[in-house]
Amino acid sequence: MRLHIVAHGRIGRGPEAALVDRYLARIGWPVTQTELSDGGAGKVPDAPTPAVTILLDERGAALTSRGLADRLARWRDDGMREARFVIGPADGHGDAARAAAGLLLSFGLATWPHLMVRAMLAEQLYRATSLLAGHPYHRDG
Repeated sequence: MRLHIVAHGRIGRGPEAALVDRYLARIGWPVTQTELSDGGAGKVPDAPTPAVTILLDERGAALTSRGLADRLARWRDDGMREARFVIGPADGHGDAARAAAGLLLSFGLATWPHLMVRAMLAEQLYRATSLLAGHPYHRDG
């Protein structure tokens, strides 16, 4: 299954980009990134069928790292070809996008800058795929 990060806004070449690249390079699954303008303009590439869309949203579920790994495993085992993680524009996702999503995922009650969210998502995807591979990166405690 391909992991696809769709992010509104450009990350550039700063330390956040280096951190994202560092974690994504470690993932043993195919990973794609698509950047859109922050205003929402730009065409998101069509998703393969079947695919699941996960919106990063403050109203979403706050999953544990193991919970995210379990979801990825379930989607993979159900034949999903892509899990598409969408980081919305500055004003957030619209109601229609929320309603159409397969999952709303939150990284807590705080509001995070887009660049931090992208880095946190990359790390969590690495952690989740490591858990599924039996790699010792994650420690339950």
